[in-house]
Amino acid sequence: MCVLFLAVPMALITALTLAAIADLRVPQSDLRRRAEAKGLSLLRSWLTPEQDEQWSRDSEFEVVGCDTGARYRITNGTTMNVIELDKNGRSVKRWCFTPVGPIVQGDVLLAQKIALETMENYARSLANSQRAA
Repeated sequence: MCVLFLAVPMALITALTLAAIADLRVPQSDLRRRAEAKGLSLLRSWLTPEQDEQWSRDSEFEVVGCDTGARYRITNGTTMNVIELDKNGRSVKRWCFTPVGPIVQGDVLLAQKIALETMENYARSLANSQRAA
């Protein structure tokens, strides 16, 4: 009984170790590429049909802030990539806020979208900003 009790955890540890070793053989660039693809896929699953069309066409999409009703354009990038628009669609301010850590671009863009649509004022209070040129 004791041997069986130890054999199951040892088999699990062995399987996990072999899986980790197999992952080490995959080049880091391939792992990063896969992660980026998954992040963009997740982002696109959260976009409205109109936002997805904008993303496909221009690699950017617009959201409306939940607190002020301001329109923002989230562009392809991860720094100073949130552009506040006036009623005529002109840039008035650039915002920079991202999750902490090494996060793929699609996840950053999704976090920015969700933040503006659900807690706009809080996100803006944490963000860096600059007047649009």
